[in-house]
Amino acid sequence: MIKKIWDKVMNREVISYLIFGVLTTLVNWVVYAAMVKVHIDYRIATAVAWAVSVLFAFIVNKIFVFQSYNMRPAFVMKEITSFVACRAVSGVMEMVFMIVMVSWIHMDEYISKIAVSVIVVIVNYVFSKLFIFRKSEEKSL
Repeated sequence: MIKKIWDKVMNREVISYLIFGVLTTLVNWVVYAAMVKVHIDYRIATAVAWAVSVLFAFIVNKIFVFQSYNMRPAFVMKEITSFVACRAVSGVMEMVFMIVMVSWIHMDEYISKIAVSVIVVIVNYVFSKLFIFRKSEEKSL
């Protein structure tokens, strides 16, 4: 039973999603660090790093993870708009969860960050799978 669940959950799509998620995080950190190193305000660096990493995540998720190869401009625009909106929602969700866990429940901030990161990764995968890169919609457009 556990093996069936494992085999269903651990497939090419999920594994590539996790790998590209790590790379997306690295992109975010590198852009942030580079900007801070040249004395750009951390708030601007954070916003730019988020935007660059979301764009990177969109490209790799579209092509490599969910294999959505429809490149018609209207279709890509719909996907990227949905992707950015979902990432904004999960970003707000991350902030709210962190505030609740650290400020209200008084959990350790690093344990909270790990727990929230796991939740956000799952939510982002579900958003991408169900709302952004749906295979059936791509065929119909």
